[in-house]
Amino acid sequence: MTKRYLKEHNVPFEERNINQQPQYLDALKQQGFQSVPVVMNTTMDPIVGFRPDSLKELVD
Repeated sequence: MTKRYLKEHNVPFEERNINQQPQYLDALKQQGFQSVPVVMNTTMDPIVGFRPDSLKELVD
């Protein structure tokens, strides 16, 4: 749902698939995250889960 939302609103993103690249899962765990998706942006706090209310802040 998060990926679809970002695509539908033309928000560029880089996907890091934890199933194909397990090192990213380790990195998320080290940062204290316990669920996915995690959307990180340099200008705001990470968004965990599908949060359209928070994701709308990324839409130009």
